[in-house]
Amino acid sequence: MQISEQKMTKWGPFLIFIAAMLWASDAPFRFHLAQTLSPSFIVLVEHLINSLIVLPFIFLNWQEIRSLNWKQWLTLLGIGIGASAFATILFTESFSYVNPSVAIVLQKLQPLIAISLAVTFLGERTGKRFWSWALLALLGAYIVSFPGLKPELYSGEIWSPNTIGVLCALGAAALWGAGTVLGRGILATVSFKTVASLRLLTAFIFLMVWNTPKNIADSIQSLTSKDILFLVIISLVSGFISLFLYYHGLSHTKASIASIAELGFPFLAVIVNSATIGVFLAPMQIAGMLLLLVAVWGLTRVNRAEALTS
Repeated sequence: MQISEQKMTKWGPFLIFIAAMLWASDAPFRFHLAQTLSPSFIVLVEHLINSLIVLPFIFLNWQEIRSLNWKQWLTLLGIGIGASAFATILFTESFSYVNPSVAIVLQKLQPLIAISLAVTFLGERTGKRFWSWALLALLGAYIVSFPGLKPELYSGEIWSPNTIGVLCALGAAALWGAGTVLGRGILATVSFKTVASLRLLTAFIFLMVWNTPKNIADSIQSLTSKDILFLVIISLVSGFISLFLYYHGLSHTKASIASIAELGFPFLAVIVNSATIGVFLAPMQIAGMLLLLVAVWGLTRVNRAEALTS
Protein backbone atom coordinates (compact mmCIF):
# COMPACT_ATOMS: atom_id res chain seq x y z
CA MET A 1 0.00 0.00 0.00
CA GLN A 2 2.87 2.31 0.88
CA ILE A 3 4.65 1.52 -2.41
CA SER A 4 1.45 2.23 -4.36
CA GLU A 5 1.03 5.56 -2.58
CA GLN A 6 4.63 6.50 -3.35
CA LYS A 7 4.10 5.72 -7.03
CA MET A 8 0.96 7.84 -7.19
CA THR A 9 2.71 10.69 -5.38
CA LYS A 10 5.39 10.51 -8.08
CA TRP A 11 2.93 10.40 -10.98
CA GLY A 12 0.29 12.72 -9.51
CA PRO A 13 1.90 15.95 -10.79
CA PHE A 14 2.38 14.31 -14.21
CA LEU A 15 -1.35 13.53 -14.45
CA ILE A 16 -2.13 17.14 -13.54
CA PHE A 17 0.30 18.37 -16.20
CA ILE A 18 -1.36 16.19 -18.86
CA ALA A 19 -4.80 17.43 -17.77
CA ALA A 20 -3.61 21.04 -17.98
CA MET A 21 -2.36 20.51 -21.52
CA LEU A 22 -5.75 19.07 -22.46
CA TRP A 23 -7.34 22.29 -21.14
CA ALA A 24 -5.05 24.23 -23.47
CA SER A 25 -6.12 22.24 -26.52
CA ASP A 26 -9.56 23.88 -26.60
CA ALA A 27 -8.35 27.47 -27.16
CA PRO A 28 -8.93 27.56 -30.96
CA PHE A 29 -12.40 26.01 -30.60
CA ARG A 30 -13.33 28.33 -27.74
CA PHE A 31 -12.07 31.35 -29.67
CA HIS A 32 -14.29 30.42 -32.65
CA LEU A 33 -17.37 29.86 -30.47
CA ALA A 34 -16.87 33.14 -28.58
CA GLN A 35 -17.32 35.10 -31.80
CA THR A 36 -21.00 34.19 -32.18
CA LEU A 37 -22.20 32.64 -28.89
CA SER A 38 -22.39 34.09 -25.39
CA PRO A 39 -19.77 32.74 -22.94
CA SER A 40 -22.46 31.62 -20.48
CA PHE A 41 -24.22 29.57 -23.18
CA ILE A 42 -20.96 27.94 -24.31
CA VAL A 43 -20.16 26.90 -20.75
CA LEU A 44 -23.76 25.72 -20.22
CA VAL A 45 -23.61 23.34 -23.18
CA GLU A 46 -20.18 22.08 -22.07
CA HIS A 47 -21.55 21.17 -18.67
CA LEU A 48 -24.75 19.69 -20.12
CA ILE A 49 -22.73 17.22 -22.19
CA ASN A 50 -20.38 16.44 -19.30
CA SER A 51 -23.26 16.03 -16.83
CA LEU A 52 -24.84 13.40 -19.06
CA ILE A 53 -21.52 11.55 -19.24
CA VAL A 54 -20.95 11.53 -15.45
CA LEU A 55 -24.47 10.35 -14.51
CA PRO A 56 -23.27 6.71 -14.23
CA PHE A 57 -20.57 7.84 -11.79
CA ILE A 58 -23.20 9.69 -9.76
CA PHE A 59 -25.25 6.49 -9.41
CA LEU A 60 -22.22 4.30 -8.69
CA ASN A 61 -21.02 6.67 -5.95
CA TRP A 62 -24.49 7.50 -4.61
CA GLN A 63 -23.75 6.02 -1.18
CA GLU A 64 -20.75 8.32 -0.75
CA ILE A 65 -22.72 11.32 -2.02
CA ARG A 66 -25.50 10.68 0.50
CA SER A 67 -22.97 10.70 3.33
CA LEU A 68 -21.54 14.14 2.49
CA ASN A 69 -21.93 16.75 5.25
CA TRP A 70 -22.85 20.40 4.78
CA LYS A 71 -19.20 21.57 4.82
CA GLN A 72 -18.31 19.16 2.05
CA TRP A 73 -21.33 20.28 0.02
CA LEU A 74 -20.34 23.92 0.53
CA THR A 75 -16.86 23.15 -0.76
CA LEU A 76 -18.24 21.28 -3.77
CA LEU A 77 -20.57 24.17 -4.58
CA GLY A 78 -17.62 26.55 -4.41
CA ILE A 79 -15.70 24.35 -6.83
CA GLY A 80 -18.66 23.80 -9.18
CA ILE A 81 -20.04 27.34 -9.28
CA GLY A 82 -16.77 29.24 -8.85
CA ALA A 83 -13.99 27.20 -10.45
CA SER A 84 -16.11 25.42 -13.06
CA ALA A 85 -18.90 27.84 -14.04
CA PHE A 86 -17.81 31.42 -13.34
CA ALA A 87 -14.12 30.87 -14.09
CA THR A 88 -14.84 29.33 -17.49
CA ILE A 89 -17.32 32.11 -18.31
CA LEU A 90 -14.76 34.80 -17.42
CA PHE A 91 -12.01 33.05 -19.37
CA THR A 92 -14.20 32.67 -22.46
CA GLU A 93 -15.38 36.29 -22.12
CA SER A 94 -11.78 37.53 -22.06
CA PHE A 95 -11.29 36.16 -25.59
CA SER A 96 -13.73 38.81 -26.84
CA TYR A 97 -11.53 41.66 -25.56
CA VAL A 98 -7.86 40.69 -25.63
CA ASN A 99 -5.42 38.56 -27.56
CA PRO A 100 -6.19 34.99 -26.38
CA SER A 101 -2.50 34.47 -25.67
CA VAL A 102 -2.62 37.31 -23.12
CA ALA A 103 -5.60 35.71 -21.35
CA ILE A 104 -3.78 32.39 -21.30
CA VAL A 105 -0.42 33.70 -20.09
CA LEU A 106 -2.15 35.51 -17.22
CA GLN A 107 -3.20 32.10 -15.95
CA LYS A 108 0.43 31.71 -14.82
CA LEU A 109 -0.66 33.70 -11.77
CA GLN A 110 -2.63 30.66 -10.60
CA PRO A 111 0.32 29.18 -8.68
CA LEU A 112 0.77 32.45 -6.77
CA ILE A 113 -2.93 32.51 -5.90
CA ALA A 114 -3.12 28.81 -5.04
CA ILE A 115 -0.01 28.86 -2.85
CA SER A 116 -1.30 31.92 -0.98
CA LEU A 117 -4.62 30.17 -0.33
CA ALA A 118 -2.86 26.94 0.60
CA VAL A 119 -0.90 28.84 3.24
CA THR A 120 -4.10 30.33 4.63
CA PHE A 121 -6.49 27.39 4.51
CA LEU A 122 -4.37 24.23 4.29
CA GLY A 123 -1.63 25.30 6.67
CA GLU A 124 1.19 25.12 4.12
CA ARG A 125 3.92 27.44 5.41
CA THR A 126 6.08 29.86 3.42
CA GLY A 127 8.94 32.14 4.44
CA LYS A 128 9.82 35.76 3.77
CA ARG A 129 11.29 34.98 0.35
CA PHE A 130 7.82 33.99 -0.85
CA TRP A 131 6.71 37.62 -1.00
CA SER A 132 9.77 38.73 -3.02
CA TRP A 133 8.93 36.18 -5.69
CA ALA A 134 5.27 37.16 -5.45
CA LEU A 135 6.10 40.80 -6.30
CA LEU A 136 8.14 39.65 -9.29
CA ALA A 137 5.17 37.58 -10.49
CA LEU A 138 2.89 40.59 -10.20
CA LEU A 139 5.37 42.69 -12.21
CA GLY A 140 5.47 40.06 -14.92
CA ALA A 141 1.68 39.93 -15.04
CA TYR A 142 1.53 43.73 -15.34
CA ILE A 143 3.87 43.71 -18.34
CA VAL A 144 1.89 40.93 -20.01
CA SER A 145 -1.33 42.89 -19.45
CA PHE A 146 0.03 46.29 -20.52
CA PRO A 147 3.06 45.86 -22.82
CA GLY A 148 3.25 49.64 -23.25
CA LEU A 149 3.74 49.89 -19.46
CA LYS A 150 0.86 52.37 -19.29
CA PRO A 151 -2.57 51.08 -18.18
CA GLU A 152 -5.34 51.68 -20.72
CA LEU A 153 -8.05 52.27 -18.17
CA TYR A 154 -10.56 54.25 -20.16
CA SER A 155 -11.54 54.92 -23.74
CA GLY A 156 -13.81 57.90 -23.60
CA GLU A 157 -16.35 57.11 -20.87
CA ILE A 158 -16.20 53.32 -21.04
CA TRP A 159 -13.72 50.75 -19.80
CA SER A 160 -10.99 49.96 -22.29
CA PRO A 161 -11.59 46.53 -23.86
CA ASN A 162 -7.98 45.69 -22.98
CA THR A 163 -8.64 46.27 -19.29
CA ILE A 164 -11.93 44.35 -19.33
CA GLY A 165 -10.23 41.35 -20.93
CA VAL A 166 -7.36 41.43 -18.45
CA LEU A 167 -9.76 41.62 -15.48
CA CYS A 168 -11.77 38.68 -16.84
CA ALA A 169 -8.61 36.59 -17.28
CA LEU A 170 -7.36 37.49 -13.80
CA GLY A 171 -10.76 36.64 -12.31
CA ALA A 172 -10.61 33.22 -13.96
CA ALA A 173 -7.09 32.68 -12.61
CA ALA A 174 -8.21 33.56 -9.08
CA LEU A 175 -11.21 31.22 -9.19
CA TRP A 176 -9.21 28.35 -10.68
CA GLY A 177 -6.48 28.87 -8.09
CA ALA A 178 -9.06 28.75 -5.33
CA GLY A 179 -10.56 25.65 -6.92
CA THR A 180 -7.20 23.87 -6.69
CA VAL A 181 -7.00 24.49 -2.94
CA LEU A 182 -10.64 23.59 -2.31
CA GLY A 183 -10.25 20.46 -4.40
CA ARG A 184 -7.12 19.32 -2.58
CA GLY A 185 -8.83 19.88 0.75
CA ILE A 186 -11.95 17.85 -0.01
CA LEU A 187 -10.03 15.01 -1.70
CA ALA A 188 -8.76 14.07 1.74
CA THR A 189 -12.22 12.65 2.52
CA VAL A 190 -14.05 12.27 -0.83
CA SER A 191 -13.07 10.15 -3.87
CA PHE A 192 -11.79 11.92 -6.97
CA LYS A 193 -14.59 10.43 -9.11
CA THR A 194 -17.25 11.92 -6.85
CA VAL A 195 -15.54 15.32 -6.73
CA ALA A 196 -15.14 15.50 -10.52
CA SER A 197 -18.71 14.35 -11.17
CA LEU A 198 -20.33 16.72 -8.68
CA ARG A 199 -18.22 19.62 -9.89
CA LEU A 200 -19.67 19.22 -13.38
CA LEU A 201 -23.24 18.54 -12.22
CA THR A 202 -23.49 21.42 -9.71
CA ALA A 203 -22.04 23.80 -12.29
CA PHE A 204 -24.61 22.70 -14.87
CA ILE A 205 -27.53 23.23 -12.47
CA PHE A 206 -26.24 26.70 -11.61
CA LEU A 207 -25.75 27.61 -15.29
CA MET A 208 -29.31 26.57 -16.11
CA VAL A 209 -30.50 29.20 -13.64
CA TRP A 210 -27.88 31.75 -14.72
CA ASN A 211 -28.80 31.64 -18.42
CA THR A 212 -32.06 33.33 -19.37
CA PRO A 213 -34.53 31.33 -21.51
CA LYS A 214 -34.20 33.97 -24.24
CA ASN A 215 -30.42 33.66 -24.30
CA ILE A 216 -30.67 29.88 -24.56
CA ALA A 217 -33.31 30.04 -27.31
CA ASP A 218 -31.43 32.66 -29.35
CA SER A 219 -28.14 30.78 -29.03
CA ILE A 220 -29.68 27.46 -30.07
CA GLN A 221 -31.15 29.07 -33.20
CA SER A 222 -27.75 30.45 -34.21
CA LEU A 223 -25.90 27.14 -33.72
CA THR A 224 -24.18 25.68 -36.76
CA SER A 225 -23.00 22.10 -37.25
CA LYS A 226 -19.44 23.34 -36.79
CA ASP A 227 -20.40 24.97 -33.48
CA ILE A 228 -21.93 21.71 -32.24
CA LEU A 229 -18.81 19.74 -33.20
CA PHE A 230 -16.56 22.22 -31.40
CA LEU A 231 -18.78 22.16 -28.30
CA VAL A 232 -18.55 18.36 -28.16
CA ILE A 233 -14.76 18.49 -28.56
CA ILE A 234 -14.17 20.97 -25.74
CA SER A 235 -16.66 19.15 -23.51
CA LEU A 236 -14.91 15.80 -23.85
CA VAL A 237 -11.25 16.76 -24.11
CA SER A 238 -10.94 19.79 -21.82
CA GLY A 239 -13.92 18.79 -19.67
CA PHE A 240 -14.65 15.18 -18.77
CA ILE A 241 -11.32 13.52 -19.63
CA SER A 242 -9.08 16.27 -18.27
CA LEU A 243 -11.04 16.70 -15.02
CA PHE A 244 -10.91 13.02 -14.12
CA LEU A 245 -7.15 12.95 -14.80
CA TYR A 246 -6.74 16.17 -12.84
CA TYR A 247 -8.57 15.07 -9.70
CA HIS A 248 -6.92 11.65 -9.76
CA GLY A 249 -3.54 13.38 -9.76
CA LEU A 250 -4.59 16.05 -7.25
CA SER A 251 -5.66 13.40 -4.73
CA HIS A 252 -1.96 12.45 -4.43
CA THR A 253 -0.36 15.90 -4.85
CA LYS A 254 0.07 18.95 -2.62
CA ALA A 255 -1.94 22.00 -3.73
CA SER A 256 1.19 24.11 -4.18
CA ILE A 257 2.91 21.52 -6.38
CA ALA A 258 -0.33 20.94 -8.30
CA SER A 259 -0.56 24.65 -9.10
CA ILE A 260 2.90 24.50 -10.68
CA ALA A 261 1.98 21.41 -12.70
CA GLU A 262 -1.01 23.33 -14.04
CA LEU A 263 1.42 25.56 -15.95
CA GLY A 264 1.18 22.96 -18.68
CA PHE A 265 -2.02 24.83 -19.58
CA PRO A 266 -0.78 28.32 -20.47
CA PHE A 267 2.43 27.06 -22.08
CA LEU A 268 0.76 24.73 -24.56
CA ALA A 269 -2.14 27.13 -25.11
CA VAL A 270 0.15 29.91 -26.33
CA ILE A 271 1.77 27.46 -28.76
CA VAL A 272 -1.64 26.25 -29.96
CA ASN A 273 -2.83 29.83 -30.47
CA SER A 274 0.28 30.76 -32.43
CA ALA A 275 -0.14 27.74 -34.69
CA THR A 276 -3.89 27.90 -35.30
CA ILE A 277 -5.34 31.33 -34.56
CA GLY A 278 -2.42 33.39 -35.81
CA VAL A 279 -2.12 35.67 -32.76
CA PHE A 280 1.25 36.33 -31.19
CA LEU A 281 2.66 37.97 -28.08
CA ALA A 282 4.46 41.30 -28.35
CA PRO A 283 8.17 41.31 -27.33
CA MET A 284 7.39 43.07 -24.04
CA GLN A 285 4.71 40.50 -23.29
CA ILE A 286 7.22 37.71 -23.85
CA ALA A 287 9.54 39.47 -21.39
CA GLY A 288 6.69 39.65 -18.88
CA MET A 289 6.00 35.95 -19.40
CA LEU A 290 9.64 35.14 -18.66
CA LEU A 291 9.45 37.17 -15.44
CA LEU A 292 6.37 35.19 -14.47
CA LEU A 293 8.14 31.91 -15.15
CA VAL A 294 11.17 32.92 -13.08
CA ALA A 295 8.90 34.01 -10.22
CA VAL A 296 6.91 30.77 -10.36
CA TRP A 297 10.16 28.77 -10.38
CA GLY A 298 11.34 30.72 -7.34
CA LEU A 299 8.05 30.19 -5.52
CA THR A 300 8.26 26.47 -6.21
CA ARG A 301 11.76 26.22 -4.73
CA VAL A 302 10.77 28.24 -1.66
CA ASN A 303 7.65 26.17 -1.10
CA ARG A 304 9.42 22.83 -1.47
CA ALA A 305 12.37 23.86 0.73
CA GLU A 306 10.11 24.98 3.56
CA ALA A 307 7.94 21.86 3.20
CA LEU A 308 11.03 19.73 3.84
CA THR A 309 11.93 21.65 6.99
CA SER A 310 8.40 21.93 8.41
